[in-house]
Amino acid sequence: MTLASTIPLAALPSPTTAVWQLGPVPIRAYALCIILGIVVACVVTEYRLRRRGVAPGAVLDIAVWAVPTGIIGARIYHVITSPEKYFGDGGEPLKAFAIWEGGLGIWGAVAGGALGAWIAARQLGIPFAVVADALAPGLPLAQAVGRLGNWFNNELYGGRTTLPWGLEVHRMDPANPGHAQTADGQPVLLPGLYHPTFLYEALWNVGVAALVIALDRRFKLGRGRAFALYVMGYTAGRFWIELVRIDDANTILGLRVNVWTAALVFLGALIYFLRVRGPREYLVPVGGPAIPAPAGGGDLSQVDLSEREAGARAVVPEGYRVVGEAEFRRYQETGELPPVAEPEEQPDQPAGPAAEDQPERPSGAESGEGPDQPAGPAAGEQAEQPAATEADDERAGAAGGRRTDRDS
Repeated sequence: MTLASTIPLAALPSPTTAVWQLGPVPIRAYALCIILGIVVACVVTEYRLRRRGVAPGAVLDIAVWAVPTGIIGARIYHVITSPEKYFGDGGEPLKAFAIWEGGLGIWGAVAGGALGAWIAARQLGIPFAVVADALAPGLPLAQAVGRLGNWFNNELYGGRTTLPWGLEVHRMDPANPGHAQTADGQPVLLPGLYHPTFLYEALWNVGVAALVIALDRRFKLGRGRAFALYVMGYTAGRFWIELVRIDDANTILGLRVNVWTAALVFLGALIYFLRVRGPREYLVPVGGPAIPAPAGGGDLSQVDLSEREAGARAVVPEGYRVVGEAEFRRYQETGELPPVAEPEEQPDQPAGPAAEDQPERPSGAESGEGPDQPAGPAAGEQAEQPAATEADDERAGAAGGRRTDRDS
């Protein structure tokens, strides 16, 4: 029997519907889960960016680029790794654009999203490594929420199991996407129970986010190492979860493509994490006014700009420069920008003419001056003196101008 009434009570149920009609507009659970995941990632990333010194609202500017490029990259990866569904005999090329039916590869999403985030970071003047580290715990949380979309779609499950958290899986109706097939008015279930791999991955991702937050707080990771830690944590889990899944997938040497991808990406992230060193980066504004310190001190990220709506955007700087943690903390407390490191100065030149210019001037013996005589010109030098004095003034002015520029 394949009806719901034959399934034991000790099981995780699955939804029979993944799409609802709001008039002529279909509301898809898969899309809602992705949108909710994006919101979660933005909230976490905004909080972490502000703690590094980035002006409020920067995450929205980043999301405008990162979200579309991430979705495009995710779909491209899925189509490339499963081309038979869309091209060749029996393929439907236009289905390659039907992302609402499922089929987004996280590998392509991260690559595409990283490209969009890099473009946005350049426009905002934020180092890309700072953006990546701020995103590190938010991204796995977004993935955890997004995996619920697979639950609604009754997809991405594992092999058969007798565990009490075994998953009921409905046979979905290809003629009515988003709805389960029915028999005698009851939704049709596949025989037995299955590993809920979507749930395994969701829980694993929550654990990865907690790990990144804990280690980042403990070791103050920077230079993209928090993001590398996320990549290592996620790919380690994805490796064994892929071995449990039984949905159709292309293979290489008997292993699913995503197993190989997870292993290679893990190694790349591990190498980066071990080779890259350096303190965590903090940012202060460049090309714009400093954000005033809150009354009584405190974190500048908590300054409420809502009372200054007309001038709120004015505090957004043209860019940022990297400073150490101690300088950043002083800036938070006082609102005063740390001084810019000066380039190494050359020794000051005397204001008067250089030594090599001396032979061009008449000596005391030639001008009739005694050793104690003032350095004023002799009678015969009256016509030449203004030219020499003017040149000296030019030299002195040039030397003095250089000193003034350095001081400012």
